[in-house]
Amino acid sequence: MRYRLLLMGRNNSVIDDFFKKMSDSFEAISTSARYEDIIGHMKYFKPNVFVYCLNNESRETLSIIVTIKYKYKIPFIVIGSEEECIEFEKIAVNISDLTLVKPLTASFIQERIIRFMESRPVTVPDGVEVSSLEQLLEMPELVPEQRRHVLVVDDSVIMLKVIKEHLSNRYDVATATSGRIALRFLERKMTDLILLDYQMPEEDGVSVLEKLRANEATKDVPVIFLTGITEKEKIQKALVMKPQGYLLKPIDKEKLLEAIKNVIG
Repeated sequence: MRYRLLLMGRNNSVIDDFFKKMSDSFEAISTSARYEDIIGHMKYFKPNVFVYCLNNESRETLSIIVTIKYKYKIPFIVIGSEEECIEFEKIAVNISDLTLVKPLTASFIQERIIRFMESRPVTVPDGVEVSSLEQLLEMPELVPEQRRHVLVVDDSVIMLKVIKEHLSNRYDVATATSGRIALRFLERKMTDLILLDYQMPEEDGVSVLEKLRANEATKDVPVIFLTGITEKEKIQKALVMKPQGYLLKPIDKEKLLEAIKNVIG
């Protein structure tokens, strides 16, 4: 079984080793740091694992990596010097599933990745018979998707509690009481959807959404506004930012679940 590896990073010597010395175990393809290129390779190559070969990577690139990890839930391996790996962990907390610190030989890298992939748990739906990990990897549609993640941003603690109770059976939910806290959260972790309060004391939802859209790492994260405002002018101001929807408060549970389902499933 040859695992499909998507390679990225500036360490060309390590990337070359995958093509020249590890091709018997891995089917590898490299991608650029452009978000669109990575998305294209993820969609059409369908890698089993993402390998990031560090060499003086930019913070902007690291932010994109965080987005990819949480968007696709793909196993993530980092290869770099001790200093590079420590710096990566500071910026992209808990992103790496396996960290390999140089100096390393190609044979050692190959052995560790194979062992890592073989040790990963295999989950199969009821009623489906799969005899091996290799067979399962050839049928990715059999593996249930992980729960999607929702970030709720609202200055009302009561509202956060109510929405979290509404969603907790279907989604993983994180909460933030201000746009500032939400933006700090997104520097470390990514989400599949943001439920964003329109009116907040420090800065309103429109201002927060402007910052999200200006950031390469968060510009494509879907946003649904939560608002108690019914004035047409203010609603239009929100819609100019092209959110994926808006819901009026008090929030109806069924309408909330339907809106989220229409955006992220």
